[in-house]
Amino acid sequence: MTAPVPGIPARTAEAPRRARRRDVGRWVMLAIFVAVGIVIVSPMLLVVVNAFKTQPDYTTRGFLSLPQPWTFDQISTYWTQSDFPLKLANSFIISAATSVLAVLVSLLNAYAIGIGRVRGRLTLVVLFLLANLLPAEAMIYPLYYVAKQVGLYNTQLGVIIIFVAIHSAFGTYLLASVFGTFPTALLEAAALDGASRWRILWRVVFPISRPTLVVLFTLFFVWTWNEFYIPLVMLVDDSVQTVPIALIAQQGQHQTSIPLLNAGALLSLVPTLVFFFIFQRTLTRGVTVGAVK
Repeated sequence: MTAPVPGIPARTAEAPRRARRRDVGRWVMLAIFVAVGIVIVSPMLLVVVNAFKTQPDYTTRGFLSLPQPWTFDQISTYWTQSDFPLKLANSFIISAATSVLAVLVSLLNAYAIGIGRVRGRLTLVVLFLLANLLPAEAMIYPLYYVAKQVGLYNTQLGVIIIFVAIHSAFGTYLLASVFGTFPTALLEAAALDGASRWRILWRVVFPISRPTLVVLFTLFFVWTWNEFYIPLVMLVDDSVQTVPIALIAQQGQHQTSIPLLNAGALLSLVPTLVFFFIFQRTLTRGVTVGAVK
C-alpha cells in the first residue's frame, strides 16, 4: 500500500488514481464496442465489395479481395433481370398500407381495451400476447386455404390483410399496456367538457400517443418489408412479388452468381437504410418520450 504524501489528505492523493482507472475502463469499453461494431458491419461491407465484382474476378480472387476493376455490371443486370423497380413498388405499397392500417387497428383496439375498459380486458390482452408467439409456419396453411376460398390468393390485398392482423396483435398488446396507465384526470376533464369518446380518442389520446405510434409505424414497415415466408407462399405471379422474393429467385438450381446475389442484396438493403435515415430522428424522439413517460 502506498504511503500517503505528507501534507496531502489520503483521499485527495487517491483521486488521480481513481480517475486513471476510470479512463482505462472507458477505453476498454470503447475498444469492445468498436470490435463489436466491426463484426456487425463486416458482412455488409463484404456485400458491398462483392456486388461490384465480375463473376470471373470473384472466382479467381475470392470474396475478400477488392474488385479489379470496380464495375456496375452486376447491379445493372440484377436491376433489369429481376424487374427491380416493379418489385420495389410492390414492397413499398404492401409495407406502407400494412403499417398505416396496422397502427390504426392497434390504436382502436387498445383504446377500447386500455381506456374503454371492456369486459374481459385481461383475457383479451393475454390472447393478443399469445398471438404474437405463433410462428408464420403454423399459420400459413389456414391463411393459404382461406385466401383461396375468398379470392385473395396471389393478391397484394390478401397479403396486406394478413400482415395487418399479425402486426396489430403486437400493436394492440403494446398500446393497451400503455393506455392502461393513461391519466384518468385528463380523460375525465375532456368528458366534463362534453367530448364524446370518439372526440377524446382523436383530440386527447392520439396526440399524446403520437410518438409511440410513429415507433410502431416504423417497426411495422421494416418487418413487412423484410418478410419473406408469407409473400413467398401467397404471391405467385411475378407482377405482385416483393423485393425479398426477387432476390431468392436469382438462385439457380445448379449454378448461382454470387456477385449478382450480392448486387441484389445491396439494392434490397438501400431502401431500408434510406427509410431509417428519414425517420431516425422521429424514431429516437418517440422512444425517448416513451421512456420518459
